[in-house]
Amino acid sequence: MQEVVARASELEWEPADGYPAGTYWKVLRRGNAGEPKAVLLQFAAGFVMQAHSHICVEHHYVIRGEYDSQEERFPAGTYRVIPKHEDHGPFRSAQGAEVLVMWED
Repeated sequence: MQEVVARASELEWEPADGYPAGTYWKVLRRGNAGEPKAVLLQFAAGFVMQAHSHICVEHHYVIRGEYDSQEERFPAGTYRVIPKHEDHGPFRSAQGAEVLVMWED
């Protein structure tokens, strides 16, 4: 693996593929096969997304705002690791949130 440097302040917010309309991201690292992927994800106020699972581990760090999932609230400053193949969600964010999301094999 090589060193990766991404300056989020220099990246534009783009519509987030595979997420509900109004969700944006800044891709920090796309990652090749077997390498981690990382995005800053921006949920709009009123965000809702159905439960799902992944074939990889998913990490969340809530930078601002908060979201609710599985009858629990995850406010700014929360770090969460979701194991492979584990259903997570549905997700809701009344006020919106910005979350660092990373996926790894």
